[in-house]
Amino acid sequence: MSLHSYSRCWLHVIWATLKREGIFDKLAGAKVSAYLTEYAETKGIYVKINYVNADHVHALIDLPTKYSLEEAMQYLKGGTSFWINEKQVVCGKFSWGRGYGAFSVSESLVPQVAHYIAGQEEHQRKKSFLEEFQAFVSKHNLRWRDDEKH
Repeated sequence: MSLHSYSRCWLHVIWATLKREGIFDKLAGAKVSAYLTEYAETKGIYVKINYVNADHVHALIDLPTKYSLEEAMQYLKGGTSFWINEKQVVCGKFSWGRGYGAFSVSESLVPQVAHYIAGQEEHQRKKSFLEEFQAFVSKHNLRWRDDEKH
């Protein structure tokens, strides 16, 4: 009998466009969303659901044991950014902003988080990305750092 490693490490990851500019229209967002899932799969990262808003992305991923969080985010952000520029999905040079949010999700809450991500279009009518992201940071007992000061 051989030994195997098993893990389930659900993360709700969030990242924004450079300067939080609203770059993606619905069609571009849908293209990036599809590519994100496809590209992540090539790297062995399971994306249960993602949603690309005009200025940011939400994704529910299962972090594999072979990657650190930092490596997985470099793949997700770097791979999509390269593809967006290569395919000219938006006008001009595209870049994601610095950093990201990564929040652990228990197995029992996966359906709720997936539902939240699926409802992003509605959520964004009520709160800006910055308000939403600051709320996540606060909810997880983290201290908000202003980009302008750091």
